Amino acid sequence: MNNESYDDMVKKASPDSPLLKDCIRAFAVGGLICVIGQMLTNFALNYGLDERGAATFTSVTLIVAASLLTGMGLYSKIGKFAGAGSIVPITGFSNSVTSPAVEFKKEGYVLGLGSKIFIIAGPVILYGVLTSIIVGMVYYFAGR
Repeated sequence: MNNESYDDMVKKASPDSPLLKDCIRAFAVGGLICVIGQMLTNFALNYGLDERGAATFTSVTLIVAASLLTGMGLYSKIGKFAGAGSIVPITGFSNSVTSPAVEFKKEGYVLGLGSKIFIIAGPVILYGVLTSIIVGMVYYFAGR
């Protein structure tokens, strides 16, 4: 099989993607998640929290909400509808940690949940921590 016949086979098997419709959905859902985050921040600021406290309140609320929606099987439906719009950083990260936990819970708490919870998010956490250590060391030694 040569490249041209393979490309023809892929084109026949792949459905056409409505690019404009997908972009509009992603923009609308991602924007809605961000608007909800801003509303939570404004709510927290109006009830006496400082900016740092309001940011923490908003982050925790969005993480919990995304985890609950993932556990109930609703976040995957949002993802199918919105595509990339559902992976707005904090809610998408929460979903990526919660999904394997829900999927492997039936294997038990240690071998299933405990070992699989960071299967997707683990490398992100690992390389984020390592990068921050390296950058911190560079700043520390460069300032001496």
